[in-house]
Amino acid sequence: MKSEELLENFKAFLRENLPVAPSFHPYYSEALGYMLLAGGKHFRAMLVLGAVNALKPEMTKAAQDIALGFELMHTYSLIHDDLPAMDDSDLRRGKPSLHVKYDEVTAILVGDALNTHAFYQISKANLSPEIRLKCIEILSQNAGVSGMVLGQAIDCYFENKKLNLDELTFLHIHKTAKLIAASLKAGCVIAGVDERKCEKIYKIGLDLGLIFQIQDDIIDATTSSAEVGKPTQNDGVKNSFTNLLGVDEAIKVKNEMIKKIEEELKEVDFGVSNIIINLIDKHLR
Repeated sequence: MKSEELLENFKAFLRENLPVAPSFHPYYSEALGYMLLAGGKHFRAMLVLGAVNALKPEMTKAAQDIALGFELMHTYSLIHDDLPAMDDSDLRRGKPSLHVKYDEVTAILVGDALNTHAFYQISKANLSPEIRLKCIEILSQNAGVSGMVLGQAIDCYFENKKLNLDELTFLHIHKTAKLIAASLKAGCVIAGVDERKCEKIYKIGLDLGLIFQIQDDIIDATTSSAEVGKPTQNDGVKNSFTNLLGVDEAIKVKNEMIKKIEEELKEVDFGVSNIIINLIDKHLR
């Protein structure tokens, strides 16, 4: 299945499986789907599905619940990241952030709900209990206490406090790269790849996640809000790669890391290698 078809199938699956909670609340149920329907690249979901489709295509349909679980987790993180207590961003995916569209309490609660619902979504996938449990383990390890949340805690605490390159790398490995790496690893687990190879793919995924963050920092520093659908020139007090290295050096580091991944992928199954290179070409060049 081509990547375009894979993406369109996932978008259709997402629309058909939006979390809903009918009640007499005037907009809570609507708010659950607001940011999920706002667009986005679905980068993490496509890493899950791309790996499965490349290695064991007959399991791609069953993997959609896992991919949606990762998408739910990522979307929760964006909703909370935009809150006034965090990045205080009024725009996301070209639309008003959820706390602007509704209110701050709703944004907090919808984020909480999507976080929890991610694990429910994985739990009902048409896969073996062992695979479902492993995917829950991977997602919780990389999104939770010592993963994405740790990265966010460091990011918020050290605003206006300059980090060195090692500290900045640690921050973004946790805040961004771990969930991206986890998405690749989950796809490989679903496809029955052995643990050693899964770990190799996971480490490549960490580099991919760092490139993703560097590219995001470059976009923030060099493009307009209208072009990317979220506020830019917004990282003045943040620890970003462009603030620390400058735009030109950040671009150089990004390109060097892409070359490193391309070398590492020569030892990886062609199908997985191909999906990673295609995503790099589409989003990170």
